[in-house]
Amino acid sequence: MPVELCTPDVAAAQPAVLFMGRKARLRAADARTLVPAAALPLLESMLDDASPGDRGTTVHTYVPDAEGPRRFSLGVLPEPCSRHNSPARPHAITNLATTLGPRQGKLGIVLLLEDPGHAVAAVAAVARAFPSYCARSRMPAHQPVRVAVVGPGGEPLSTEALPIVANAVTEAAALADMPTSELDVPAFVERAKELAARCPGVTIEVISGEALGRRGLGGLYSVGKAASGPPALVVLGWPGAGPASPSVAWVGKGIVYDTGGLSLKAKTGMPGMKGDMAGAAAVLAAFEAAVKLRTPTRLSALLCLAENAVGPLATRPDDIIRLYSGKTVEVNNTDAEGRLVLADGVAYAARHLSPDTIIDIATLTGAQLVATGKRHAAAISNDEALEARAVLAGRRTGDLVHALPYCPEFYRAEFKSEVADMKNSVKNRENAQSSCAAQFIANHLGDFSGAWLHLDIAGPATMLPERASGFGVALLLDLLGAV
Repeated sequence: MPVELCTPDVAAAQPAVLFMGRKARLRAADARTLVPAAALPLLESMLDDASPGDRGTTVHTYVPDAEGPRRFSLGVLPEPCSRHNSPARPHAITNLATTLGPRQGKLGIVLLLEDPGHAVAAVAAVARAFPSYCARSRMPAHQPVRVAVVGPGGEPLSTEALPIVANAVTEAAALADMPTSELDVPAFVERAKELAARCPGVTIEVISGEALGRRGLGGLYSVGKAASGPPALVVLGWPGAGPASPSVAWVGKGIVYDTGGLSLKAKTGMPGMKGDMAGAAAVLAAFEAAVKLRTPTRLSALLCLAENAVGPLATRPDDIIRLYSGKTVEVNNTDAEGRLVLADGVAYAARHLSPDTIIDIATLTGAQLVATGKRHAAAISNDEALEARAVLAGRRTGDLVHALPYCPEFYRAEFKSEVADMKNSVKNRENAQSSCAAQFIANHLGDFSGAWLHLDIAGPATMLPERASGFGVALLLDLLGAV
């Protein structure tokens, strides 16, 4: 269901409307001027009945209207908010917005913010509450959800960035929700080509199938060569303000389906693996958003696309492959494939694109959920300032981030091989697996001397039950300085 930014009067006039904010903000004089007149006498009693707790709560009623009863709701955001959360409380905004449900008819949401700086996080939170992908045979004709953002003094907050961010979050989530029968590697490549065609100034290069092997991209080639759709590296480019401007490369893991390869996943562990390309989805959607916002930064988006399938050509445990860095890898776990494709991606970026900063983003390890949970991405970086920026960007945008140790001397030995430069999976699974997986990627940066950041989004890529979240889009845009 699309999200459309509008003025407060338009949002408040919808047949079903939800006013969202903390209790004090909902009681403020400027908020009262926006509340439908028929609902004003009920406002105080509705707020008195609300106990928001940690996740917020909604209180509903119906008020008379010339066209029939209108649903009026208050979404009361929680009071507590720790320093590791976003002060915009986006977790509660998403939770409360879903109470409107996938209903027919026109919906309105009025976000009553306490700080203009909360706008991006609030709008992204609403966008992820209304997933757009659906393949049901009987599809209702949904109207857009009309969203108004109101600042602390009652002034509408409307910038060019807000609808672009909302649409990008929705697009990234829709891509990750699509089954591989609709979004295999060739279909993903086609979407990237369509983006390049509709965005003047964007360049695209696609290296696919056997060409990956010939050009030395052995990680991507080995992971995807058993699938019916050939693996591909897609490189999108945006010139920014010109050659003298700062340069950033985003690298997204795009495993369109992960069976585990010959190290086959169990039947309960495989469903949901259509979303193992959420990193590439975030990169693609954020790249288009950055272009629309005319970022002055020179920007590259690398999509490392493959299907980790089982077949006669599948890579075997014990195979040795040579990655784009020139280093050899003894495969001891074909289900540790994401790091192989990302290693090729970052090595390609470092060698050919000369970026000042490389950021890779991936649903990489189940250990990330153990380390930082379902809401916080894990961040590992060789640059303390970039790490700190990522944490702060996460709080601003609601794409929360928590740092994990960066300590190569503790983790390189986990990949020791007697016959190759390294193995692809750790010896000791109790030794900071997420940091180790990131270190494997860093091992292939070569002589890159810039700042590198790895974002493991295995948990936060899915926040709603069985639906993708579009996590990472707003975070990448904030780190770029585009929002």
